[in-house]
Amino acid sequence: MIQGRIGIVDDHPAMILGTTSIINAHPALVVTGTGASVPALLASGASYDVVLLDLILADGSRPAGNVAAFVSRGIPVLGYTSGERPELVQEAGRAGAIGVIRKSEPPKRLIAAIRAALRGEVVASPDWAAAIDIDDEFVTAQLTAREAEVLALYASGETAGRVARRLCISRVTVIDHIRRIRVKYMAVDRPAPSKIDLYLRAVEDGIIRP
Repeated sequence: MIQGRIGIVDDHPAMILGTTSIINAHPALVVTGTGASVPALLASGASYDVVLLDLILADGSRPAGNVAAFVSRGIPVLGYTSGERPELVQEAGRAGAIGVIRKSEPPKRLIAAIRAALRGEVVASPDWAAAIDIDDEFVTAQLTAREAEVLALYASGETAGRVARRLCISRVTVIDHIRRIRVKYMAVDRPAPSKIDLYLRAVEDGIIRP
């Protein structure tokens, strides 16, 4: 029945305890590891399908490096924030986070955000939308040459595995590119949650022919 293994990075024990209880109460989700820092969570050796990442940690680490540590392993990251510093949300978004959820959100919204992330969807909370709306560099960002190449193949019907073989890169890297592409389209109010949506965006932008 378990469909999602969740990791939590937070340096507040009470927050970890409460969030773990909420997640474990859902029959399809389980917290497989927690840590006060990214190295601590990774050192556990557990597997994660999504990681909830506190954007302000006592070890002084930055969201960019923390998000990248998981994204490079093919693990989607949800920023977990109190919402008082939008620049950290911007930084997490540029690093490849799939969305942001406030710690003050009710349990049902937290669960909905996690399940959306498990499906590969961008979690566009009000904090996320507000942060990227004032980040000109992020909003106006275009797809890189590699992202366009990945999108052209994937949106044309190839699987992530076949795209990886054709481009001589790993499947994890392909999935990471697809997440980043979805985040960029969401930032300019052109969401692409499904593969059909990605196809439409690719046609609209002239990346592939209809």
